[in-house]
Amino acid sequence: MEPDAKPLIWVGSSKKDLCALPDDVRRFFGHALDIAQRGNHHRAAKALRGFTGAGVLEVVEDAAGGTYRAVYTVRYREAVFVLHCFQKKSKCGIGTPSEEMDIVRARLKVAENLAKELQNEKTYR
Repeated sequence: MEPDAKPLIWVGSSKKDLCALPDDVRRFFGHALDIAQRGNHHRAAKALRGFTGAGVLEVVEDAAGGTYRAVYTVRYREAVFVLHCFQKKSKCGIGTPSEEMDIVRARLKVAENLAKELQNEKTYR
């Protein structure tokens, strides 16, 4: 990791879920996350609707097996938190299914707590 790059922290089953995706999708998301760690945005990264001001981004990749999404937050100075990786299976529209959004919301709360712990560790070193 480069000196200026933020660490990547996987929340919940996000790493396991990413590893279950097709190779080309994993590489695409890995590249996008690497760019996020360096403080930039991949061209395919966009704000996830419903999280105004939270710094929650998603990267969408279409592959032969379907549409895949990786959701992460750059809101916290301490790290880039990967919140969720999944295959979109909803047949109605382009929106993110509510079950997936519930996972993102819950994991964002976990990320907030982890970021506070990391900040406290830095303060007391």
